[in-house]
Amino acid sequence: QQLTILAEEIPEELLRAQLPPRQTLKHDLVVRVAVAAGPHTIAVTFPKATGASEGFSLPMPTRSYSHREDAGALPVVGAVIIGGPYLVTGPGVSPSSQRVFVCQPAILSDEDQCATRILSTLARRAFRRPVTENDIEILRTSYETRRREGESFAVGIRAALEAILVSPSFLFRVERDPEGFFPGQAYRVSDLELASRLSFFLWSSIPDDELLEIAERGQLTAPGVLVEQVQRMLKDRRSLALINNFFGQWLYLRNLDLLQPDAELYPDFDDQLRDAFRQETELFIDSQLSEDRSVVDLLQASYTFLNERLARFYGVPHVYGSHFRRAQLPDERRAGLLGHGSILTATSYANRTSPVIRGKFVLEQILGAPPPPPPPDVPPLDEGASEADEQPRTTRERLERHRSNPACATCHAKIDPLGFALENFDPIGRWRETDSGIAIDASGTAADGSKFNGPVELRQALLQRQDQFVDTVTDKLMTYALGRGLDAYDRPAVRQVVRSAAGDDYRWSSLIMGIVESVPFQMRQAR
Repeated sequence: QQLTILAEEIPEELLRAQLPPRQTLKHDLVVRVAVAAGPHTIAVTFPKATGASEGFSLPMPTRSYSHREDAGALPVVGAVIIGGPYLVTGPGVSPSSQRVFVCQPAILSDEDQCATRILSTLARRAFRRPVTENDIEILRTSYETRRREGESFAVGIRAALEAILVSPSFLFRVERDPEGFFPGQAYRVSDLELASRLSFFLWSSIPDDELLEIAERGQLTAPGVLVEQVQRMLKDRRSLALINNFFGQWLYLRNLDLLQPDAELYPDFDDQLRDAFRQETELFIDSQLSEDRSVVDLLQASYTFLNERLARFYGVPHVYGSHFRRAQLPDERRAGLLGHGSILTATSYANRTSPVIRGKFVLEQILGAPPPPPPPDVPPLDEGASEADEQPRTTRERLERHRSNPACATCHAKIDPLGFALENFDPIGRWRETDSGIAIDASGTAADGSKFNGPVELRQALLQRQDQFVDTVTDKLMTYALGRGLDAYDRPAVRQVVRSAAGDDYRWSSLIMGIVESVPFQMRQAR
């Protein structure tokens, strides 16, 4: 649509109040446009090809979408602020409103009937079960109260919707013990309860109409139906929630927004690179799931997803443009998850690498063998200079001195070698050959005596323990699926899932289906 400039309608003092100091907003950059209700894509670009930058770069030392002070005279897109709505003419029609208003009262006599239909539909979806007359009566009370006050039909429905959103039946997954079971006795959950468990596992949301209808008919556990529904749900784009939530927790991706590497030491790091790190890992995992690859491929896949910015950062040639695409890695150094900048940055400090954090990540998240917590009063790692040459020591040298303390040596002997193998990656995941001008020693010896040097040999050592890796993934995925920590009595179920998936090369579909069909997922104990 055509943009109309209406800057004169916005007070200058309001414009100034919304901007950082020393900046004012030009009148010709303020536009107002009529937009219908619903989702829209907003984009800003330069219409002519020039030397101007369409991206955002990070000023030093603050974290903000803005241009550098020394960026020269080239213009950049600094920020896009969206305000409104202004001059609202009505609720409009959007995908969300169409989902709520499944009918519209044509005449006043139809209003109560339409309201009941809307509330029944909403409550059934929100409560994830057939609704009772009592459920509807409570919601109708909220609706009718607003109508008697002279409010519109839509406002009455909104009041009832607010009641739904604060109902315990919506906020909690309620599973009631059936009659006739004594405390501690195991029983199989109902199809409706199983549908909720399944949807929150794969979608982090409520069941859709198809899954709910099957569960209401009691057919979800019929032969072949559960498998068919799991396959359908994994193909649905709502399964991206599994990537954002499970993998975001497991691989520390959620920590990326909290990290800010030292801007003076690493000026190349900015919000664009941070977002690229996250997108790379999420697209990589999405491809693993959608192609139903082996879980082991997470450690050894020779491809990733790059845009031009990230490709330049990694040193991968012939990748141009801002959009991400699948790219083959030129060597084995970055193969698998341990070569991703997201994980390497999330396991570093702001000003240096941390073999301890990286080694702990490998032990805990890859091998499922977390080290014990450090003893109290452990001295911090010495960050000073060497007394001999007054030059900064490498991280390895500082850690070796730290390990000379007997209280630290036992645990660090297991943790540090795994982290040393990744020392060629700096705190923001860029490849390097030296640390403080000294050639990096990336060699290490595992607790079982096996030796490795660098990320390639570390990956080979981990692949020799692929059963342990698969067991770790299964353990963490089942914890996520159940929404609780695993106990000793859950271990046989984990082993059963791993054994069953082994015959199918540990494919994701086998692993997920094994968890869904497991005893902990389908059964519970009476209170």
